[in-house]
Amino acid sequence: MGSEAEVADSVLDGFRRTHPQIPVRVQRVPWSAAHEKLLTAYVAGSMPDVFQLGNTWIAELAALGALERLDDRVAGSGASGESGEFREPGKSDNSDKMTREDFFPGALEPNLIDGELVSLPWYVDTRILFYRSDLLAAAGIAGAPRTWQQWRAAMQKVRASGKRYGVFLPIDEWQTPVLLALGAGASLLRDNDGRGNFQSDEVRRAFGFYASLFADDLAPRGSDAQLANLYREFAAGYFAFLVTGPWNLGEMKHRLPPELDGSWTTAPVPAPDDEDSAGSRTPGPSQVPEAGGTGASIAGGASLAVSSSSPRKDAAWQLVEYLVSPAVQAAFRERTGDLPSRRSAWDVHGQNDDDGDERVRAFRTQLDHLAATPRVPEWERIAARITLHLERVVRGDTDLDHGLADLDRDVDAILAKRRSLAGAAARRRGDGA
Repeated sequence: MGSEAEVADSVLDGFRRTHPQIPVRVQRVPWSAAHEKLLTAYVAGSMPDVFQLGNTWIAELAALGALERLDDRVAGSGASGESGEFREPGKSDNSDKMTREDFFPGALEPNLIDGELVSLPWYVDTRILFYRSDLLAAAGIAGAPRTWQQWRAAMQKVRASGKRYGVFLPIDEWQTPVLLALGAGASLLRDNDGRGNFQSDEVRRAFGFYASLFADDLAPRGSDAQLANLYREFAAGYFAFLVTGPWNLGEMKHRLPPELDGSWTTAPVPAPDDEDSAGSRTPGPSQVPEAGGTGASIAGGASLAVSSSSPRKDAAWQLVEYLVSPAVQAAFRERTGDLPSRRSAWDVHGQNDDDGDERVRAFRTQLDHLAATPRVPEWERIAARITLHLERVVRGDTDLDHGLADLDRDVDAILAKRRSLAGAAARRRGDGA
């Protein structure tokens, strides 16, 4: 899907050289149509042998039984060295032995359903701060903010000029408020993922901070589509901060005037302050809020799966193993800007330091601080309701308390079937006992 389709054939050249007995045909699908096409293919019994999927779709396709379990294959990976390398295919030194531990935990987590691997993360799209370092310096701010309050203070100083905003946050996106909530240690769902948990203290604190940026006039009330040109406005200094992903590293370099190349950089997401943190609550394994350190960001990106109905599962796995091998992931990042999901891929050709590029190092730091969204098939619908109700709060159509109550009510309705099925299963277990 997307830009990955544009380089897919060149990425597969190495596989075709080392596996001439396995023909590979690539079908390019727009992201906007991919979800529906995969569901339609499943119903029609015509799933691809191997397919890319957004990691928020994994739980849904796993619930349908469309995904092959991969734990045994991962355990046996690398023994023959057949995954090859992008530039020097055919090595057989076991260097591509795959383990769960080599994947960033936050990237691997969405691929685990009931503890079993049903897909593998191909690349990670996480979000961090992009900011105009020259505007911060002009406002007397040295370095990137590390806490929410430092971030707010920086925005206030930039806004004090009256000519620019502190941050641009599209109000038609759910990702920023959700990553703030996960960074505060929030659980977005409760009761075994059967009900919404948006009125919890952690979510209220994070969503309240997000909404206050608009209420205090630190962020314009507009969506990305309402901005004439994101890159032109960033270059003009209309706002100082932007929360976005690695795809914009290349876009910024190409679209901003050359004279601004040293005037912008990136930083990990700020962490909640001590008084704003989740207190004694212990975060999950991929939720790593640190006061004054690095906050959590969402683990976006895409995964690779093998169809459970494929008649060519062994060949399909060899292709997946090749695509997620460290050398191929590293070369893939060079071509697309996508972040590798395996730690070892960052060490290929010195990519961990990336020739001293601090913009990339910020992403590498953030990858150790990822948090997964709830692994339920209904997540896409829940995310849409988060966007709807927070937009109403931002626009002043309702207050935060009522907005969160309405959101919980909608999410409870979305999850009603899930609760019913879970209750029926519990009753059956009780009858069996």
